[in-house]
Amino acid sequence: MPATLTFTEKHVSARHMTVLDCRVFRGPNRFSHDPMIQITLDLGALEEWPTSRLPDFAALLVQALPGLAEHGCSYGEKGGFLRRMEEGTWLGHVAEHAALELQGLAGSTATRGKTRSVEGRVGVYHVMYDFTDEVVALAAGRLALELVDSLLPEELRGLQGLEEIRPSPPGMKPLPASRRWPATMPWARRRCPLRRGPAARDSDPADGRRQPLAAGAGPSAEAHPGQLFGPHLPDRDRDCGGQGFHQGALEEAGLPVPKGELVRSAEDAVAAAGRLGFPLVTKPLDGNHGRGVTIGLTKADEVCWGFAQAKEHGSTVIVEQQFIGLDHRILVVAGEVVAVAERVPAHVVGDGRQSIRDLVAEVNEDPRRGEGHKSMLTLIKLDEATEHLLAQSGLTSDTVPDRGQMVSLRPTANLSTGGTAIDRTDEIHPENALIARRAAQIVGLDIAGIDFVCPDITKSVHETGGGIMEVTAGPGFRMHLEPFQGRPRNVARPVLELLFPNGSRGRVPIFAITGTNGKSTTGRMLAQVLQDAGLVVGVTSTTGIYLNGDRIGTGDSSGPRSGRIVLREPSVQAAVLECARGGILREGLGFDECDIGAVLNVAEDHLGLNGINTVEDLASVKAVVVEAVRNRGWSVLNADNALTAGMAKVAGGKICYFTLLDQKEWPDFLTRHVADGGRAIARQKMADGWDIVIHEDHEAIYFMKVHEIPATFDGHAEFNVANALAAIAMAHCHGVPLKGVRASMRRFATGYDQSPGRLNVHDDHGVRVIMDYAHNAQGLAELGKLVRGLRPAHARVLAVVGAPGDRRDSDLAEMGALAAGLFDQVIFREDPDRRGRAPGEVPRLLRDGAMAAGCPETRIEMVPDETQAVDHCLRQARPGDLVVIAADTIDAVWQQITGFTPEMRQDPLQAGAAE
Repeated sequence: MPATLTFTEKHVSARHMTVLDCRVFRGPNRFSHDPMIQITLDLGALEEWPTSRLPDFAALLVQALPGLAEHGCSYGEKGGFLRRMEEGTWLGHVAEHAALELQGLAGSTATRGKTRSVEGRVGVYHVMYDFTDEVVALAAGRLALELVDSLLPEELRGLQGLEEIRPSPPGMKPLPASRRWPATMPWARRRCPLRRGPAARDSDPADGRRQPLAAGAGPSAEAHPGQLFGPHLPDRDRDCGGQGFHQGALEEAGLPVPKGELVRSAEDAVAAAGRLGFPLVTKPLDGNHGRGVTIGLTKADEVCWGFAQAKEHGSTVIVEQQFIGLDHRILVVAGEVVAVAERVPAHVVGDGRQSIRDLVAEVNEDPRRGEGHKSMLTLIKLDEATEHLLAQSGLTSDTVPDRGQMVSLRPTANLSTGGTAIDRTDEIHPENALIARRAAQIVGLDIAGIDFVCPDITKSVHETGGGIMEVTAGPGFRMHLEPFQGRPRNVARPVLELLFPNGSRGRVPIFAITGTNGKSTTGRMLAQVLQDAGLVVGVTSTTGIYLNGDRIGTGDSSGPRSGRIVLREPSVQAAVLECARGGILREGLGFDECDIGAVLNVAEDHLGLNGINTVEDLASVKAVVVEAVRNRGWSVLNADNALTAGMAKVAGGKICYFTLLDQKEWPDFLTRHVADGGRAIARQKMADGWDIVIHEDHEAIYFMKVHEIPATFDGHAEFNVANALAAIAMAHCHGVPLKGVRASMRRFATGYDQSPGRLNVHDDHGVRVIMDYAHNAQGLAELGKLVRGLRPAHARVLAVVGAPGDRRDSDLAEMGALAAGLFDQVIFREDPDRRGRAPGEVPRLLRDGAMAAGCPETRIEMVPDETQAVDHCLRQARPGDLVVIAADTIDAVWQQITGFTPEMRQDPLQAGAAE
């Protein structure tokens, strides 16, 4: 076949390039430790058209994105990607590189990507690339695909499915500094967590209780703008005998401030003007961003107009003297001046041809300008305040100014009203800097923006006149990070040094737990230990989100979104996060790294979903948790599970194993680990029962008896013994004193209040009922070990068993077979959410599995509805029986169990059958 072909109908498929899916991995995931975008792309007919067969495609692409010539691709050197296109690569790979390049052009760091074919689907690819800003990354992916499609011959164009990339961005502009998080920024180097939301201000440089420290100075450029320092002053300083509320304390300290008065009516404003003298400024007491500020007032009627403008933005208005000079913002952090910017009001310069209105439109075409604080500069708007200012000079927006004539459009120099900034940090006179430092100190602010007006910042205001106009508690950083003119200043560094001195972390400890079974119980055990140690603990689990035991969110909360909710909770001092398979596959982890990560076990469950077809695939998903453990942290692994133990090769931090095996049965790797001084938590057989022993530093330390932990049911609930070992390991690795861990484990039982849906026991009228979530074969098998231990004390064992509909037919059959071997009578049901199964299909498959295992049909019943199945089972129970309920709707089933009485024994299902 030749290198290029004529594009005739026989070479064109009816199917076009189509976006099938788009996922945003916001945390560590199967493919990378870093956040990534994954676009699933079906090339359709274009599978037969690599770049080597597309004439002029590569040249046109590089013409559109010249930076692609620098991409090394798999060759690792400049021009490597061009070489790949010349040799022939598929368009998904091209889109990957284009998305990376577009992010770079927007100012967002992104350098790594990968494109892989989807197993078993010809022409379908996962196009993946990393990102630092989600909004920009999605826009880059969309535009990259549109660009690739536009460069194809017309017969092959027709990109479909772009709506899968949500939200649909309107386009791309250079990314403002407020959204740039390069790896060199100080909070990144200090390994502070950075969570970016869709808006520029949705960012946190700290977790949990550490967040309040950072309030007012987050990494976004305008994190908390316009908070005046007034609330920090005593009440007596807010009025000061009729003067402006903020001048009092500074004036008493001898600092240069304008005299001012608080007024509540236009008449009061005119009277104050008579006392203060012209020129004057009017502004709202509680305003910000220069809104409602009017300067240069020289007449009584102008004062009335200025009062009305200020009144629209606050209940009380300040009338004060106006300093004459240039407007500056001096940023003071920790008592030091770290940046100075001269703020130039929004203005245009005449060309002798265009009107002021046209000149404004021309200025607004600058790609650096945008709405609000999302861009380096803000759009200039013509409004009533502008027209009033122009009128003072005899102008209107339709006036054509002379060439070179500068026309001011705003009375104040705020960036939020279209102003620009010039860096003056190296030019400020030492006495002016001292005045700013003293002002911040007197007001009591560690981070302060001093609005300073003077004719010349290089000369002392003691000589030129001028002084402090205002002190702001939440100064914006935009003017310093990206000045219109002059050197950018990294103002984040001193802020982070203030917030997190001496290398202190902005994080709360994160304990991440995953595994096929046992996650919720282990998490609750650990949370109990941490709470008893005096910490405020946030917990995520399949039954909800908990704050120190109080449920603050319901439903399955084992995904990354729930984890982020906990980490944003301002009272949290430690986070215990259950990390389920589904959330990791859907979005990655809800954090970038954890202190302690644990994988409890890996067994067949949820196979055949989302590309996870084998238990080894499942293990690779679970391993993400320990891969995210920080270097000084700990990975806790189950030594008895080969897939889990094997994760030691990829796990972060140090390794701590836990095992149910007696020491003489240990595998070689565990024996070597302990012999080398490594840590392991083990159950050990003794003459008087089972002990829990901690092995570390070549010592064996007795910890406690297994039977002392109520949740183990005297050791019969072996799965809870394993869960306890994991919880003990995590607490010990975090440094919780062993005495405290031991006391907490002695208090932990499986009551519904303490561990809902996990081995909850209810004894009433001679019948023992155990409710457990057991939702897969391994969970049911582990529950069966407890049932066998308890069987001698009971006449019969009755059970209700169900399973989620998204399990494979073979998995359901296996659960049915297990139930047949464990229970004397079993009722098969289905979950309220059948997950795509037909009504009654799950109970039928469970029954078929039981009968295939030799269970007689007389011991099997099918009652699909969970509520009816539980009721039917409880009505059959007699004193001396053990009833096991594998529940799905935990709260509702527990209410059924605890509300059941002997008088309800008459079973309507049995009565109906008798009739």
